[in-house]
Amino acid sequence: MRFPTERSGLGWMTIPEMLERSAEAYRDELALSMRGKEGFRRFTYGELFDIVKRLALRLKDLGLKKGDRASVVGENRPEWAMAYLAIHWAGGVAVPLDPKLTVHEWKHIIQDAEVKVVISSGKMVSDFLDIKEDLKTLKHVISIDDNGEAESLGSILERYKKGAPRPDTTLEDLAVILYTSGTTGTSKGVMLTHKNIMSNVDAVYQCIYYGPGDKFFSVLPVHHVFEATAGFLTPLYGGAAIVYARSLKPRDLREDLIHCKPTVMLVVPLLLEKILGGLYREIRKASPVKKSFFYLLKGASKALKPLLSDASPRILFKSVRDKMGFGNLRYMVSGGAALPVWVGKGMRELGFPLLQGYGLSETSPVLTLTPPSRPKLASVGLPIPYVEIKIFNPDDNGIGEIAAKGPNVMKGYYKNEEATREVLTEDGWLLTGDLGYIDEEGFLYITGRKKSVIVTRGGKNIYPEEVENVLLQSPYIEEVLVLKGINPTSGDEEIQAIVYPNYEKVDSYFSEKGISNPSEDDVLALISQEVTRLSRRLAPYKRPRRITLREEEFPKTTTRKIKRFLFEKPSKEIREK
Repeated sequence: MRFPTERSGLGWMTIPEMLERSAEAYRDELALSMRGKEGFRRFTYGELFDIVKRLALRLKDLGLKKGDRASVVGENRPEWAMAYLAIHWAGGVAVPLDPKLTVHEWKHIIQDAEVKVVISSGKMVSDFLDIKEDLKTLKHVISIDDNGEAESLGSILERYKKGAPRPDTTLEDLAVILYTSGTTGTSKGVMLTHKNIMSNVDAVYQCIYYGPGDKFFSVLPVHHVFEATAGFLTPLYGGAAIVYARSLKPRDLREDLIHCKPTVMLVVPLLLEKILGGLYREIRKASPVKKSFFYLLKGASKALKPLLSDASPRILFKSVRDKMGFGNLRYMVSGGAALPVWVGKGMRELGFPLLQGYGLSETSPVLTLTPPSRPKLASVGLPIPYVEIKIFNPDDNGIGEIAAKGPNVMKGYYKNEEATREVLTEDGWLLTGDLGYIDEEGFLYITGRKKSVIVTRGGKNIYPEEVENVLLQSPYIEEVLVLKGINPTSGDEEIQAIVYPNYEKVDSYFSEKGISNPSEDDVLALISQEVTRLSRRLAPYKRPRRITLREEEFPKTTTRKIKRFLFEKPSKEIREK
């Protein structure tokens, strides 16, 4: 089944060509907005274009030539977008930096990519000035804010009243080098061309309907490829506005959402879990009448579903979504990590128009998306336009490594031909490292990571993510990691689980039983009981045999994936019991 597109695309163009086209087509439309101390700051497409051209001229005067690298680092804000676009308008290659990295990590990336200019949020400028002397290529640091430490964006705009002409960039030219900080522990520079990125933007434009007057609410880190492509360049391509959340504090988010009333929002599963959990916490605190009314609506929604399909929760829970600021939402797209089925189901039950996407930094990133007209939340959707998906070396169940081909597949890893050859086949297929299968309608399902799969002596495959998703259905388990381990008594290998409990719900459980200060053994007994209960849904060889508790969250990447490599150790096959 091909993706049922909403409309035709606008054609492939470079990022500078896209900006110029949108500035001409949507000149007086709102492009960027964010709440500040003195109210909302708003920039139309015409104003954005003017600022980008003037900053780009300054970059060229500082010596940035076609193909030279420049970095942008900071919080999600209009100035980040301006800096990124100015780098491209000057003919440069953008190297976005994660603001949460250490100075040592920044230094490594700047040195490896031979970055000439860094445009930074004011509070990080001093760090870049400190390391500038140690880096041969880094010549200039520009501050987004006027803090007196470095040349500021404001001072540049005061001096430069004219802008640079559009560069002679082509679709095949390098646009971005993205340094991944994935769950494997190795950082590689993903090289994406203008064709890679903008073919992906054009494909997404065909899959969802939006345009002038629509608002994309930006909460995910914009230096990450999911937000950069789908939440930044995609809305600008179609004339929509981007509203940046001022922070991720619940109160700020709620106020911004209520004021913004977004129509499109990109999310990661963790954020959805927090939204769903927060909603149900409020329901539990509500009066008996309100609580009864809520569950009455849920019952009515299920009863009416055969007649109204997905319209029933949209209609019955509209007031709930309105109070949260989601009343105008047409698309909520989850990506960046696997979406637990219970979370997707819970959001759809409340009428949220939830879609799920799948992709990688190496694919610019979107490969598949749930069609709005055909939601299958256990699946990550159908291949979007221009993309081909194939399963390499499937087993008897049809599960194998997911491979992708299309104009959005990266040029390769920067200065790393060996790593490039490991993932790109001679005929253009990218081996994703993810395992999955395709159903009879062409929908893709993810079952786990190839490197994470555990093989028993009997030849059985155990996908840790499958076991983890089952265990996460316990209200007392916040996070879990399933790994190969060693039985300390027998020395045999076995399935083990490391659990970070939901201590708030654990405390409530023991309070109801009259235990005010549960011991570690008490908590372990409760978690063990939950693991045993839920594991009955799994084949015996998949069930965890040993549990370890954590007192703090697992370390994660910027896309909220657990850094599995920190806990894995090389070991042999598991001996079935």
